[in-house]
Amino acid sequence: MGIFDFVKSGTQELCIARPDPAKQFIVYKHPDQTIPMYAQLTVDSDECAVFFKDGKVMGILGPGRHTLQTSNIPFLSNLVDKFTGGNMWISEVFFVKTAPQRDLKFGGPVNRLRDPETGLTISPRVFGSFVIQVVDPATFIVQYVGQAAAGQNEDVLKWVSEAFLQGARSGIGLLFKSKELNFLDIAASQKVIGDRMVRECPELQSIGLRVLSCFPTLNFSEEDEKKIAEFADADANILLEQKKGMAEAARQQAKIDQQFNKDARYVQQLAGNYNNYAAGQAMMGAGQGMAQGGGNAGVALMGAQMAAGVGMANAIGGGMYGQGQQPGYGQPQFQPQFQGGAPNPQAPQQPQQAATPAQAAGGMVTCGGCKANVPMGKFCQECGGTLASKKFCTGCGGELTGGAKFCAGCGTKAP
Repeated sequence: MGIFDFVKSGTQELCIARPDPAKQFIVYKHPDQTIPMYAQLTVDSDECAVFFKDGKVMGILGPGRHTLQTSNIPFLSNLVDKFTGGNMWISEVFFVKTAPQRDLKFGGPVNRLRDPETGLTISPRVFGSFVIQVVDPATFIVQYVGQAAAGQNEDVLKWVSEAFLQGARSGIGLLFKSKELNFLDIAASQKVIGDRMVRECPELQSIGLRVLSCFPTLNFSEEDEKKIAEFADADANILLEQKKGMAEAARQQAKIDQQFNKDARYVQQLAGNYNNYAAGQAMMGAGQGMAQGGGNAGVALMGAQMAAGVGMANAIGGGMYGQGQQPGYGQPQFQPQFQGGAPNPQAPQQPQQAATPAQAAGGMVTCGGCKANVPMGKFCQECGGTLASKKFCTGCGGELTGGAKFCAGCGTKAP
């Protein structure tokens, strides 16, 4: 039986897999680089197998049971050993865990940091746990493990933890520089640090790892804690003084508002009293007119004086506050309708009736019926009786003498 028959019948059942004692290793290297044709490669569900030859990555196989032959796996044709007649593969096989590596510890001092908000310079310590996952197995082997025999798993994870600590130091420094963190609120800001490490950790990204979660904690020395406490007390006193100042300002504002309302009520009451005063003066003027002018004339005069008094009061009320407004500060000042006995040009003027021709001429006669002294005309404006049988000019109101056909004063034709 030839060598080919021996290999095909005796070694095609050879299985290549990660041994049980190495199940927890993040990287495990198969010890033998010579692999027979038709060997069975078993890759667990939480890992992958990476093939190297001459320092180059030849291919990667995912979870499952693989028969190593070129018809199934094309890249194996580049691994065939010609010296054995094509019956052997020459390759380095690495098993790399792709499942998350949980509860990895890290910790150490952070570089001295200056808080831009408080001005304090402090050197905190950071520690905690994180979770990583290999997302680029080939890069992880080349950049860190190398193609030599893999060391102990503890050595690999220790190096990863140190790289993560370096990333945490630079990330925390950038958070303080950008004012996203400060020493006074550090306890409430630890989630910000964890989120930053999940989003960005170049020290691990460069070797094919990704941070899935991070749970950091920062603490300080007794001296630094004392400095933070002193600053916090001073800041609390400043806030207390600010609150006191705001309370005093509110009290003063309430006092001003109270005085304003009091003054507004006083002005409103004053305006009401002046209305009463104006109405009283109008009544007094009406009484005097009745005493001097008699019955009908007194009634007319009383009405005129009452209207004048009420109008004066309304002018004061409306001019002082404006229509529909309440008295208060900043309202238009009172503009009386009469200043110094002369009409105010800014006040609205009441329309006046045009004078009759007889009034314009200034002629007055005594009515034979009521004996009232009235302007010249055909009828008495007090009792309605005929004044006289005299004729008057319809143009100028002058008396027409005799049988004059035209007025001697204006030339208007006689009626």
